[in-house]
Amino acid sequence: MVYLTLFLSSFAAATFLPVVSEAVLAYDITAGYNIYALLGAATIGNTLGSCVNYFLGRKGLDYLERKKYVKMTSFKKAETMFDRYGAVVLLLSWAPVIGDPITFVAGVLHYDFKRFFLLVLFAKGIRYIAFALFFI
Repeated sequence: MVYLTLFLSSFAAATFLPVVSEAVLAYDITAGYNIYALLGAATIGNTLGSCVNYFLGRKGLDYLERKKYVKMTSFKKAETMFDRYGAVVLLLSWAPVIGDPITFVAGVLHYDFKRFFLLVLFAKGIRYIAFALFFI
């Protein structure tokens, strides 16, 4: 149940919900649970939460177009720029405040999902490992 709770809190923390998964992870580490299982649950949960943002962004473009909030010429320029620099930007997906919008924008700009998933998985995993090192 501990790992499921951590997974769900990590999942929710990666969306736009005001949830913090680090406190749950810190408690579970200090309680003596398996560090590898904790890191796996937190990383996978957080990565899948970012995938929700990606797919919301992907569907959000249709809405933004219908409401005339986005011009297709501006969209194409942004898409080209994100294709060029998106990998570097997605490595910041772990960061508080800016990480969630970055994953949403990747969806809006139709960034390649396989690359998105691998980059976000890497970034989130490194963040949780670095965080866990303070409690080991």
